[in-house]
This record gives sequence, C-alpha cells and structure tokens, in this order.
Amino acid sequence: MTKVKVAVVILNYNGKSFLETYLPSVIAHSHNCEIYVADNGSNDDSLSFLKQCFPTVHLIDNKDNFGYAKGYNLALKEVNAEYYILLNSDVEVTFNWTDSIIKLMDSNKKVAACQPKILDLKNKHLFEYAGASGGFIDKYGYPFCRGRIFNTLETDEGQFDSCREVFWATGACLFVRAESFWKVNGFDDDYFAHMEEIDLCWRLKNLGYSVYVEPASKVYHLGGGTLHKISARKTFLNFRNNLSTLAKNHSPQFLFFKIIFRMILDGAAAFKFLFDGQAKHFFAVIKAHINFYYWLPSILSKRSKQKKIEGFHYCKTHIYQKNIVFEYFLKGKSKFETLKGSFFAE
Repeated sequence: MTKVKVAVVILNYNGKSFLETYLPSVIAHSHNCEIYVADNGSNDDSLSFLKQCFPTVHLIDNKDNFGYAKGYNLALKEVNAEYYILLNSDVEVTFNWTDSIIKLMDSNKKVAACQPKILDLKNKHLFEYAGASGGFIDKYGYPFCRGRIFNTLETDEGQFDSCREVFWATGACLFVRAESFWKVNGFDDDYFAHMEEIDLCWRLKNLGYSVYVEPASKVYHLGGGTLHKISARKTFLNFRNNLSTLAKNHSPQFLFFKIIFRMILDGAAAFKFLFDGQAKHFFAVIKAHINFYYWLPSILSKRSKQKKIEGFHYCKTHIYQKNIVFEYFLKGKSKFETLKGSFFAE
C-alpha cells in the first residue's frame, strides 16, 4: 500500500443523507488528500450509493457498528498516511481547510493533533458545541471549549482566531499524526463513542506531545448526527467515559479525592435530571457509575501500561485550575475570556 501524505477518513453509520449532502464539499476542497469512507455496518444503502456516485472515494467496510473509537481503530489500520484527518460525516469543509494545519504540523513534529475552528452549520456565526476553537478541561476532568462552556455557545467575532496550544482537539474534525496515534495505541476501543478524543489527547500530552487549534482553518458542523443531543445513551457514555478518562490519565496527586468529588457532582447532576422529569437520564448516570466500577481493574491496567511507554510523564499544562461547574453555574462565567488567569503553566 503506497503511503500518502494526508488521508481524510469519514466514519459512516447509516449516514447516506449526510454523505450525499456534505461529501461533495470534502472532495472539492481536499486537494492532495486521499479520501476514505469507513462504513460501520450500515443497513441503509450507503455503500452502494458511494460506489455509484463517488467512485474515487476509497471504501473500508467494518462489517459491524463498532462505534467511533473501535470503528476508527479498525479503519485506520487500512490507511497508510502520514496524517489522518478524522472527519464526521455531517461536516461541511471550506476552501483550503487542510493547508494551514498541515503546515503547522509539518513545522513542529511535537504537534501530534490539531483541529480547525468549528462553527455551527445551522447558525454560522456561532461556535459549535463539539469543539469550538479548541478544548480544555478543568482540574476535575470536566471538558469545555474556547468559545463554548457547557451549553453556552459564543458568537464568533474573531476573538479566538489565534493559533494556540489547547488540551484536546475535537473528534468531529481531528488532524492527527499517524505515528503518534499508534504510539499510544489509538483510541480506547471500550469507549464506543464520546470522550475518546479527550482521552487520546491526554495520553498524547502525557508523552510530551502538543495539541493545537488552528482557526485559520474553519469547518461547519451540523452535530447530533450519531446520537441525539438529549439521548440517554449519550448521557451514559459521557459520564462513564469522562470518569474513565480522569482515572486513566490524571497524575496520582489527589486523584482519589477528585474522583470522589466527581461522583458527588455527578450524583447532583443525576438528581437534577430526575427533578426535571428526565428519569432516563437519571438512570443513565447511575448506570455510568456502575459501569465505571466494573471497569476499574481494566482502567488501572491501562494506566499501568501507558506509564511504561518511553517519554511518559503526567501532563499538567493547559488544565483549568478551578471547578468549571462552580464557575459556570454559581458564578455565571459563561464566556472563555472570564476564565483568564486560571490556567496552570500555559
């Protein structure tokens, strides 16, 4: 298999309508890239549609729905490239969207992952939930973005157009160096979907790599294409996978107490769901915690294995040193700029 410079890899599950709508923009604007669609066992006619309408696109048939994490792991083993671009099927790209990011990663071999600016396809003046202009976490592992904190989306007025290091890059449009991706053994298959990109980026940063956002590149994301935003399944995956990510990757210092504190906050979130009449989400959080306990031996094993990789050290940079839950819900800090000065060793 001939090695290519850049491969755009779109994971598809019953997404014929998305491919029909958004794949033409990817083909039109991805010059010098090989384009792949990896199908996760779709039972619509995605594969026959692609063969008929987009014959230049390479097809990978995963045979079953393995979710985002394992689905990509399986597909990327079939792709020989220096850089992977993992692109959601519901993303509209723009002219020269790959150029500035590949130039950045070529110039600095320590940059293992990067994302463009992500804007909302339905409201193009707003940042989009999945990644906005780069991802961060607080000291308890809660994720947020430059341009999006919890459900508050900021208007894009150019305030976050600087290229900078962040903590995590979105899985909706993730540029990743193939060598680095496989050095940390790719995504965690057990995650299925949600939080796997944060886990991956944290493991990369624990090996001394950097993660960036380059807003000179921008794309538009529809969002909610795989699991609806209010899906109880998504709630379960988010809570379970987020706890796992914290337990796997955080330094030992105060980790036990942080997990206990997280469980208390998660419990409060669960009862808020219940009081709001969302019983399915209440039980999804409970199920997530039960699954986390069940996973603990495996999590500890993975934690031990990654510490044996050459160059490992616990990353402590670009982590918000306050509790984003308290800052947002109690102090009303809904914009990224209001958090300024609370990052450790940027």
